[in-house]
Amino acid sequence: MKCATDNSASPLWCTPVRGLPGPSIVLRFAALLVLALIFCLPSLSFSQSIADELTPYSVPANMSQVEFYLLTVDVGDQVWDNFGHTALRVIDENTNTDLVFNWGIFDISGGVVGFSFNFFKGIMEYQLATSAPTREFAMYRNQQRSVWQDRINLTNPQKEILYRRLLWNLEPENITYDYQYFFNNCTTRVRDYLDEALGGKIGDFYQGVTEQTFRDQVQSHYASVPIVAFSLDVLMNSNIDRQVSEYEAMYLPLALREQLALIPSDVAIDGRRQMLLSDHQEVMSFPAPTIATNGHEVASLALLAPALFLILMLKKIPMSYFATHSRVGLKLAPISFRLLGLLGLLTALFSGVYGILMLGSWFISDHLDLHHNVNLLLFWPTDILGVIVALRWLVFCKPWPMTHNSAPFITYYLMAHVVAMVGYGAIAYFDWSAQYVMDIAFYIVPGFLLFTVLIWIVGFQPAKPRNMFF
Repeated sequence: MKCATDNSASPLWCTPVRGLPGPSIVLRFAALLVLALIFCLPSLSFSQSIADELTPYSVPANMSQVEFYLLTVDVGDQVWDNFGHTALRVIDENTNTDLVFNWGIFDISGGVVGFSFNFFKGIMEYQLATSAPTREFAMYRNQQRSVWQDRINLTNPQKEILYRRLLWNLEPENITYDYQYFFNNCTTRVRDYLDEALGGKIGDFYQGVTEQTFRDQVQSHYASVPIVAFSLDVLMNSNIDRQVSEYEAMYLPLALREQLALIPSDVAIDGRRQMLLSDHQEVMSFPAPTIATNGHEVASLALLAPALFLILMLKKIPMSYFATHSRVGLKLAPISFRLLGLLGLLTALFSGVYGILMLGSWFISDHLDLHHNVNLLLFWPTDILGVIVALRWLVFCKPWPMTHNSAPFITYYLMAHVVAMVGYGAIAYFDWSAQYVMDIAFYIVPGFLLFTVLIWIVGFQPAKPRNMFF
């Protein structure tokens, strides 16, 4: 190609060798502009839809008199507050109002059992409520939870978007929302509304991936409630074993505050650009919940210690004249069988309940994080029937008598359990599953396997030969 140029070094147009006129830079630029507009149409349409949705809601005449504050509440020591809490405080000097917007309200008027069952099914209706800051702070003071307040630096147009969104959210048909612990909670509501007001700036600023998985974060936040941490590790599947993105990580209140503080705002004071959060204030301070003993270690000790003691209590039972093989029993039967019964109750209840919850979730729960769980290899719903057998060990201090009909079933059931445990250990060791199971394989399988073999040996009395009369 031959290129004609002006006095600058860049060609204004290029003409092909054959002399046919080629497209000018202006035309190329126009084409690129058209393509850019086409690619931006979804974004422009989305912004327009937001504007249309929020237009009916009026804002104060002077938005400079409206200030927004991020309220961050530290974790508590209860199951429902172990992740902390986030709220928005809005001070409007135009109307002399000061309100806290709280998206963490739920209704248990139908009873705790009904609420818990709905929670298990995945029906979690939370709602927005407003209250005076004094009332909010009094509640957190009673709970002895630290609270921080940060001013959110927004331009007036950004304030208008956020203000209108809050008014929209206060409409009766918009107050209630479907809660989801990772992706739609009190903190993500604040994050998403701020991101909307900032034109997607938060999402653009945080596009990376953290080094933690959701399972890591769940275990960390429930460190003060070991039974809950252990149970969730059992019940939740591979969905929570992917790495959390930086944007997703802001479902945690403390993470939201920390990451918003690193974003520059569009507000400048005396020519200096401000950060998104400023005027940091610690409203109240209390010690964080104490980290308890690791739940996996407690479960391991509760299984292994009694099982090892009972192994030491094993003894041979003298063969009778009619016996076809020698039997093994327990020394100090009143003590040993009661210990065996207590351990049996513990394992049967936990294994059975875990199994029922994991299997039942496939049929009645919308919690996808409970489906297709590898831990069903270890914890069986039918283990709950072991409570009856364990009660006999505990009360009568004798093995469970087998009949000719029940003996094969019990033998194959225990054999299947042993095979499943060995398979589970192989899955963990060779990393054959996307679900992280190493902790359970390391802490639980050895004791569970030893207990299963133990009750196979001494927990059941063989059926008498058919030619015996007594």
